Amino acid sequence: MKKLLATGLLLLTAACQTATPTPTPSLPPTATATLLPSPLPATSTPEPTFTPAPFPTPFPRFFTQEFDSPLTGWDILQAGSETSPNVNVEGGALRLQMDIPYAWLYAIYSAEEYADVYIEAEYVNSALTPAAAGLVCRYTQTDGWLEYNVLTDGTYNVLYGKWLDSGIADYTPILDGTTTAIKQSGDIQQIALTCSGTTLYLYLNGNIIRSVNVEGYNLPPGKAGLTAASFENAPVIAVFNWVTIREP
Repeated sequence: MKKLLATGLLLLTAACQTATPTPTPSLPPTATATLLPSPLPATSTPEPTFTPAPFPTPFPRFFTQEFDSPLTGWDILQAGSETSPNVNVEGGALRLQMDIPYAWLYAIYSAEEYADVYIEAEYVNSALTPAAAGLVCRYTQTDGWLEYNVLTDGTYNVLYGKWLDSGIADYTPILDGTTTAIKQSGDIQQIALTCSGTTLYLYLNGNIIRSVNVEGYNLPPGKAGLTAASFENAPVIAVFNWVTIREP
């Protein structure tokens, strides 16, 4: 979706000079006359001070983005591959493509950080099985992040991720499960995640499917974003039609 005076004072001076060829003792020399500006009226009211309205923030804190313009305010990160990330915005959608097995791509909204946040996205996973698409909250480069993934094989999981080195991440499983709410590969799905206090709430296609306590990870406020992953099969293409970030 798509969205800063000058006071001049005119001083007129004129001088006239009359010289007397032979001054007489009874008359002093003629002085040069200077016209002075008229004094301001004693009751003059000062001009009001103009205070310009602040410019809008370039990147909003809460929004819905439909990816119908160049991708700005987002960082693209990749784990498991040293190749250049294959990420494009085309046809009103964000396209994350993993061209090799066991690669993870992240689109992180870098303009804001959130302690508590609700993030929702609509996506199509046009991929071989298994493959994953998901959401991220409380992302920081130093402390790690939490991510909720939905896989094409009918399973889902929550992971704690942390960078070990550039392009190398370690993932700790927090929970996994299965649900019949996951649609077939190629179908449109809505996935949502609420990070609130020490609890994560997992949603799929408008329904909450599970909650999980993450008190033990004690992560600080961080960024939110999108993720997709390949496993033993490639390529994997996850196409996100829109994303919403708002208060939980």
